Amino acid sequence: MSKRILLIEDDTSIADVIKDYLEKQGYEVDIVTDGEEGLAAVKEKLPDLILLDLMLPGMPGLDVCKEIRKNSNIPIIMLTAKTDEVDKIIGLEFGADDYITKPFSFRELVARIRAVMRRTKTRPPVESPSVLQGGDIVMDIPRRKVTVRGKVVHLPMKQFDLLRALMIRNGEVIERDKLFEEVWRKESIKNMGTLDVHVRWLREKIEEDPARPKHVRTVRGVGYKFVGDEE
Repeated sequence: MSKRILLIEDDTSIADVIKDYLEKQGYEVDIVTDGEEGLAAVKEKLPDLILLDLMLPGMPGLDVCKEIRKNSNIPIIMLTAKTDEVDKIIGLEFGADDYITKPFSFRELVARIRAVMRRTKTRPPVESPSVLQGGDIVMDIPRRKVTVRGKVVHLPMKQFDLLRALMIRNGEVIERDKLFEEVWRKESIKNMGTLDVHVRWLREKIEEDPARPKHVRTVRGVGYKFVGDEE
């Protein structure tokens, strides 16, 4: 069965060319041209992957991504004309699985689509525990729910995956390269700045004092580790 892709892109000339190329590669492609229509199409079409333009009229692409992530883990690749690293990091923070900067080659686009689809098939490992606890933090993996000091805290997808990777190896130092590959997968462009920014955002959500973290510790020159209780 061919995979269905939802393309949310307001430039119809670009959208038509992408659709034509991807259909020649064996994909089914639906096009919508604004964010609100895109959210409706996600529920109606149930796509296997979403290509989401960052600059949409009305509801911006980042807001669309955030809304989709409230109820769905359908893989999302953001299409952006912006080259600023901050924009890319924010896209990942809002739940995108990858991004590609315009102009891009169709071969690169297909490679990104295949890579994202491959890695979303394999997560998370079935043998992983369903509930993790470390000190005052409880993570319910199937429900993607995190409770900190008795209060539910919303974590975007990458922050959740990052915390899970750390908590499942409570007390173990994880090298930065390995942690990045586990959370963003080896097909992603490796940028340690992305990892460090997400660690900072995660600390702001779960630590009583983010400047003096108790749980997510930096091990200088090596990486990070999660500490459930005071050492």
